Amino acid sequence: MSSRIIALTLVGGTLAFALTGTMRAEGPSDTRKKDAVGDPCIQTAVDAIQSRYASITDLRANFRQITRSVALGKQGPTMASKGTVQFSKPGKMRWSYDHPEPSLVVSDGVTLWLYDATKREAQKLAMGTEYFSAAGIHFLLGEGEILEDFRVSGQACNEKSLTLELEPLSPASYDKLKVLADPKTGDLLQTQVIDLFGNETVIDFSHIEVDHGPPASVFEFVPPDGVRVIELGGGKWSEGLR
Repeated sequence: MSSRIIALTLVGGTLAFALTGTMRAEGPSDTRKKDAVGDPCIQTAVDAIQSRYASITDLRANFRQITRSVALGKQGPTMASKGTVQFSKPGKMRWSYDHPEPSLVVSDGVTLWLYDATKREAQKLAMGTEYFSAAGIHFLLGEGEILEDFRVSGQACNEKSLTLELEPLSPASYDKLKVLADPKTGDLLQTQVIDLFGNETVIDFSHIEVDHGPPASVFEFVPPDGVRVIELGGGKWSEGLR
């Protein structure tokens, strides 16, 4: 399976806090402490992002992804790709790559598929397996709060730019996550994930649209005939032809 697709899978988990999981409306019983972040500007930024995605049911956007790898402490190859992405409550997503080659990452909230059209190979994973134990995946399942799962600090926080750095409070497959948000809308414009080995994946979002009501079929995947299917999970794997 293409390494850029695997990288995207990790990003999908960490992105989800803003794009799919934190879509729960804040009610009177909300227990978040407003003093959890010392800087009032950072707290305002967190609230803006959380409130933005609590108010919508789905989202679609164009994306550009840059993945920079590190080998033996030195800069490795850089991979660039682009496509479209859709998210919907609860925990549904579809990343459609159209460059440099067609591929998909699709989840209906229960099962996740990684499909490499060029290799004619599809990997099937159950959400909730050991592959998705990172803190960020909780947001995919609609269970997360930013301040409960991350230590938040600000790199830029003003009326023109909101750039936050989030470090997972629980063991995760990545070291830190940086997000750039629109201070006026709370929309995520860019995410940067740095894994435990120093590899970096940056995704820029554009042409963001919300609440367009995609059909359930958008988040379903049926392997085409002749595609090799590999099922992963529970420490076991199996494969066969569709």
